[in-house]
Amino acid sequence: MECLMFNGEMIHVKEHGSRHLSSDVVKELIQRSQEAKKQAYCPYSKFRVGAALLTHDNCVFTGCNVENACYNLGVCAERNAISKAVSEGYRSFKAIAIASDLNDQFISPCGGCRQFMREFGSNWTVYLSKPDGSYLKMTVNELLPLSFGPEDLSMKKVIDIPNEY
Repeated sequence: MECLMFNGEMIHVKEHGSRHLSSDVVKELIQRSQEAKKQAYCPYSKFRVGAALLTHDNCVFTGCNVENACYNLGVCAERNAISKAVSEGYRSFKAIAIASDLNDQFISPCGGCRQFMREFGSNWTVYLSKPDGSYLKMTVNELLPLSFGPEDLSMKKVIDIPNEY
């Protein structure tokens, strides 16, 4: 974990949510995701991904994808960064930047990562980037519309469903 620094100084980020991040903050967050990508362990897919997650108190947690010979045991960069933040006590986030080596399109999180991000809210920002630093700004809700989240578990349900076998 590091607090967000730009040109050697702490960046002051507006407290009105991720929609008001300055271009310098976004640029730095994308740069951190590109740096995290360099640590990727991807001997099977050869597809490096890095993520940089910004908390509400302006700390950054990075993550990279970590593959496994048993393919389904791999961990995506986004889930890696979020898990690091959660393990340090964070539960809500301003933004996440995601980087890969794709030149012709913006990297997009897999379905599992979209649902993982949704666990921590639907209205925070996701920056999908390219190696040249260009990006597409979306929200978790835009990436996963009509999503299922923690609040759905408290909705009224039918409790006694008869067994019809």
